[in-house]
Amino acid sequence: MEPESAVTTCYRHPKVESHVRCTRCDRYICPDCMREAAVGHQCVECVKEGARSVRQARTAFGGRITGVPLVTYVLIGLNVLAYLGELVRSSVVDRFEMLGRGLVGPDGGHYVWQADYPPGYHPEGVVDGEWYRLLTGAFLHLPVAEGTFGILHIVMNMVSLWNIGRAVEFQLGRIRYVALYLLSALGGSVLVLLIAPDTPTLGASGAIFGLGAAYYVMARRLGADMRSVNRFMAGLLLWLLISAGLTSWQGHLGGLLAGGAVTLAYAYAPRDRRRNLVQAGTCVAVLALLVILSLAKVAELTV
Repeated sequence: MEPESAVTTCYRHPKVESHVRCTRCDRYICPDCMREAAVGHQCVECVKEGARSVRQARTAFGGRITGVPLVTYVLIGLNVLAYLGELVRSSVVDRFEMLGRGLVGPDGGHYVWQADYPPGYHPEGVVDGEWYRLLTGAFLHLPVAEGTFGILHIVMNMVSLWNIGRAVEFQLGRIRYVALYLLSALGGSVLVLLIAPDTPTLGASGAIFGLGAAYYVMARRLGADMRSVNRFMAGLLLWLLISAGLTSWQGHLGGLLAGGAVTLAYAYAPRDRRRNLVQAGTCVAVLALLVILSLAKVAELTV
């Protein structure tokens, strides 16, 4: 009489008969636990272990490769939501636009700063501790019926953010892109605080100029055909000159300088284990510089 053959079962499902082995760990696996492999099938645990051991693909600047410009979508969404908030309540602009110093009168009106202000008036702006204005102003835009551009202000900025932001995000990855955008926006506001503290400003242009500087630096680092890139930068610099008579050139220039400084670190950091440290350290250094300049200017304005 022949001996009864042993029945093999799945290592994860002992009640399920199985005759297929994982090509990596050699354990029996059932159809529910099988995963296609280059040769044969692997179990769930071996597939997970293999994924952990595979090095994630990176861009030339150290960012994770992504196929969806999620951060650009979010930034555009935040700007549009802020604009809708302005339409619903116009006081949002006065409350959150970038302003170094100003006065609020007893009638609720907003007035130009003067050191010896009369009774009933009180300060507003960064000098009054409203530090959030350094960033919130970068998400606001001119209301429909105000300013030189009206609704074109947000339309032009969002179109620029869509065109430039996607290219920059794909190259830098999301984390580096967020840091670049916020530091560029902050750089624009800080230069406004330093040069024109009495002038209220708003708009994403400073951050977008920072992205423009990043686009130029990355193109040079990657050895791209610079003809079209140079034309783009010429247009950007031309708009910087034109904006001196129309909008806040200080915000544009501040964003350009901050964005360029950060991207130089992104692009030319050593391509080894020191890269993340150099890139993060530069971002922290730029942030620290902007904070120190802001504190020094506010101290000067409040003397």
